[in-house]
Amino acid sequence: MEQGRLYLCATPIGNLEDITFRVVRILKEADLIAAEDTRNSIKLLNHFEIKTPLTSYHEYNRIEKAHVLIQKMREGKNVALITDAGTPGISDPGEDLVRLCMEAGIEVTSLPGACACVTALTLSGLPTRRFCFEAFLPQEKKEKQEILEELKEETRTVILYEAPHRLKKTLQELYGALGERRITICRELTKKHETVFASTLSEALAFYEQNEPRGECVIVMEGRSRQELRREEQKKWEELSVQEHVEHYEALGMDRKEAMKQAAKDRGVSKREIYAYLTK
Repeated sequence: MEQGRLYLCATPIGNLEDITFRVVRILKEADLIAAEDTRNSIKLLNHFEIKTPLTSYHEYNRIEKAHVLIQKMREGKNVALITDAGTPGISDPGEDLVRLCMEAGIEVTSLPGACACVTALTLSGLPTRRFCFEAFLPQEKKEKQEILEELKEETRTVILYEAPHRLKKTLQELYGALGERRITICRELTKKHETVFASTLSEALAFYEQNEPRGECVIVMEGRSRQELRREEQKKWEELSVQEHVEHYEALGMDRKEAMKQAAKDRGVSKREIYAYLTK
C-alpha cells in the first residue's frame, strides 16, 4: 500500500484572504486535518466550506498523537497539519510531528503562506538580510537570562513574539539586559487594527506605561553593531602587552608567525607593527 503524506498548510494570521488556493485545495482533498485548536480552526474551515474530518494536535499530545497520525499515513491516509495562525512548525509543536514523520520515512511537504515573523520583519524598517527568530522568551528565569545574555552579542536583527499582557515586562527585560536598541513593534498583523510602531526600547517602554498593550505583538529589534563589538574586543586585548598577547596564542599551540598574525588582527593593526614592537 502506498503511504500517505504530511502536508504543512500555512493559514492566515488575521486576514482570511491570505490563504493560498493550494492550501484550500489540499485541505479539501486530505483525509484528515490535524489542528492546534479545533474550535478555532473550524471557523476557518467553515468559511472555505471545507468538510474534511478534524482532529486535535497540540502541545500536550504532540508525541502521543504524532504516532497515531503516522500510523494513519502508513495506512495511506494524507494528513494536513494546520496551526491556529501562520505556518505549522514555527513556534508550535508541528516541528515534533515533522521530525517523527521523517524518522518513520513519511514524506512531508510544506505549503508556503502567512508567517507573522517574516511579515513583521519586512514591515520593520530594520535590516532584513540577516535575522534570528527567538519566538517567545522562556518563562523560566534562568533559561530566559541565558537567552538575554546571548542576545547581547547578537548582530543579526532579532524577532520575538509576545502576548499583550507580558509586553511591558519583556520590554523592560530587554532594555535592562541589552541597553538601548531600535525596535519596531507590530501588532494585529493583517487585521483591521494593524499597527507598526517604530521606536526604541526606552521610548516604547514610556509609551506603554501610558497606553495599555492590546493584540498579539511581534517585536523586531536591531542587532548589535559589529563595529562596536570589534572596538570592545580590541579594547580587551589592549589590556595585554603585545608580548603577552602573542604568548597567549603560542600557549594555544600556534607557531610564532601565526600568533603574531592573530594578535595583529585582534588589535586592528598590521603584522609589521607587531613584529616591530617585539624586535625593538
